[in-house]
Amino acid sequence: MDTTSIAGLWDRVFGTQPDPDQWLVLTTAAIALAAVVPHSVWRLSRNAVTIAHEGGHGLIALVSGRRLEGIRLHSDTSGLTLSRGKPTGIGMVLTAAAGYTAPSLLGLGGAWLLAANHITLLLWSATALLVAMLTMIRNAYGVLTVLLTGGAFVLVSWLTEPQVQAGFAYVVVWFLLLGGVRPVFELQGKRRRGGAPDSDADQLARLSHLPAAAWLLLFHVVSLTSLIGGGRWLLSL
Repeated sequence: MDTTSIAGLWDRVFGTQPDPDQWLVLTTAAIALAAVVPHSVWRLSRNAVTIAHEGGHGLIALVSGRRLEGIRLHSDTSGLTLSRGKPTGIGMVLTAAAGYTAPSLLGLGGAWLLAANHITLLLWSATALLVAMLTMIRNAYGVLTVLLTGGAFVLVSWLTEPQVQAGFAYVVVWFLLLGGVRPVFELQGKRRRGGAPDSDADQLARLSHLPAAAWLLLFHVVSLTSLIGGGRWLLSL
């Protein structure tokens, strides 16, 4: 690849793109909402949230010095991330806390990139994260899910017009912001009915000696503030 080609690729990835029309931003928000609210649709779309959830566990495990052994994604939209290291301490707490906060924080970061008109950078960054995650997937369903998701990002970023790329990017970010809220309420409902005894919140309670309700509150605060902040960026309010 010559210098001109490298410069062109750099400009394509790190350059800015025009602001999308306001109708597109609102339409993509409606599409994302339709993917989160109806239960029949959520049963399928929740797989994308699980990818972000387990990816959050895995990323923070690595950052905190733990050894990531593998990630499994299941067809019932559950997942499992295994890491090896000290069973207690700040690294384990951060790893356990990363799951329910990851979709919302990724959405917030994506909203910041879109507000700065870095649509292509967002698409390529998401693709890179999915490729990195793929190397740690340890079951067939997980491989298929991540491949299909990553393939969608590659096809859109390489083969479609800027307006289509913008629409896709905005749908993804809106979905992460909205989709990060529902699982926390679902977890709260399960615990109220006596279910999910080994949830992330319960594991954190055992690790930190803080009640699980405190961790649930943290998850709610992160997801709702990310939705509000990210939504303001996307709507340029």
